[in-house]
Amino acid sequence: MDSVHAKRLDAGLLEYIQEALSALDDPRLHGITLTRAHCSRGKYHAHVYFDAQALDTQTQKEIFHALKKATPLLRAHVLQVSGWFKCPKFSFHIDESLEQERRLETLFKAIAKESRC
Repeated sequence: MDSVHAKRLDAGLLEYIQEALSALDDPRLHGITLTRAHCSRGKYHAHVYFDAQALDTQTQKEIFHALKKATPLLRAHVLQVSGWFKCPKFSFHIDESLEQERRLETLFKAIAKESRC
């Protein structure tokens, strides 16, 4: 179970990274939407998820490459604005929970439609 402190840490980290992405010169990174972040205990590692539903495979690869290249700048920004002693190492992932949610909504609509008939 996540504590309130951990959730606040994750929300702050997500905000700091989104802020840093919007300040970069890479237009590919301006358009991505970060959906959630999860920082490990001790702030050693953070999993950062983004929405890629509308992106093709090639664009996803380009974004991953751009994120990897921008990681040192992102970490420096997080350290500067957060006041933390250390910044976690980032790993970026596509948030597949959004796609699962969309599939469930479609399934529920189909079930509701069948039950009305």
